[in-house]
Amino acid sequence: MSQYWSKLVHNLDPYVPGEQPKDQRYIKLNTNECPYPPSPKALEAIHAAADDTLRLYPDPNADTLKDAIADYYGVTRANVFAGNGSDEVLAHVFCGLLKHDKPLLYPDISYSFYPVYANLYQIEAQQIPLREDFRLCLGDYSVDNGGIIFPNPNAPTSMAVGLEAIEALLQTYPDSVVVVDEAYIDFGGETAIPLTAKYPNLLVVQTFSKSRSLAGLRVGFAVGHPDLIDALERVKNSFNSYPLGRMAIAGAAAAMRDRDYFETTCQQIIATRAATVQKLTELGFSVLPSAANFVFARPPQGNAEAIYLALKQRGVLVRYFNKPRINEYLRITIGTDEEMTEFLRILTEL
Repeated sequence: MSQYWSKLVHNLDPYVPGEQPKDQRYIKLNTNECPYPPSPKALEAIHAAADDTLRLYPDPNADTLKDAIADYYGVTRANVFAGNGSDEVLAHVFCGLLKHDKPLLYPDISYSFYPVYANLYQIEAQQIPLREDFRLCLGDYSVDNGGIIFPNPNAPTSMAVGLEAIEALLQTYPDSVVVVDEAYIDFGGETAIPLTAKYPNLLVVQTFSKSRSLAGLRVGFAVGHPDLIDALERVKNSFNSYPLGRMAIAGAAAAMRDRDYFETTCQQIIATRAATVQKLTELGFSVLPSAANFVFARPPQGNAEAIYLALKQRGVLVRYFNKPRINEYLRITIGTDEEMTEFLRILTEL
């Protein structure tokens, strides 16, 4: 029945999410979800919002959530955009801020939604190769461009760049929008949000799916100059005026305000990551320096696919990318101490 498809649909190469199998219970270390439950205050707020007001539309501007984000980062509500997960926020970014006559730049090994969105919105793009050691070097982005986007820390390689390099890039291209995708920033990186007060061409995108344990709620946001935020609002209100439901707004706002719980879970993941890296290294793996809630590791024999399949057969899911340059690596989400102990026990047997 594909004769009913538009020409655009025929040319799409959609994003492929991590496996979510239902055939058995797995130790799930493949989608970078947080291993800990959401903040109790967030759950309480979600339950409180599940009342008879669900018959009414939610606040289209999600002001309660924007205020919580603004308070946390010391910005104003006018600096904040909220959307249905950071993927939707990124979609609006590509449409509203990155579609220009000059090419969009992003890393060649990076979040695989970037080429999908570039194709969807028919944006000319140029991939900038990571260095041989998988470092993202912003000095390599010396190309005339219509915009730049990169994750920090990068995914799937887990490595972060410093604010000095980001600021130098902003100064080099003051007429280009620079988007820093900070999905994993809370596990060891330094957020670029303070730079948004100085550079009107900087937009920072974050999510509640990782460090705030709300992947199932679908909430993301962006922080930047009000002119950039206004562009995103115009796209949003031309697409879906109500992207966040009442429970999502209430739960995410409460999670953002519960700083103690957030900091505790992040520090626990960082500690578990360090112990995991040590054990993997003892097993002969080469592990890239990680500032994320996952590690990118090469088995001593480079047989990543075989190990991925063997782990899956034994009830452990990790992520394998059958792509050039990274097909000898595994991306391993950091779970609880108990999950990582069992994963490493099985891996040692293999």
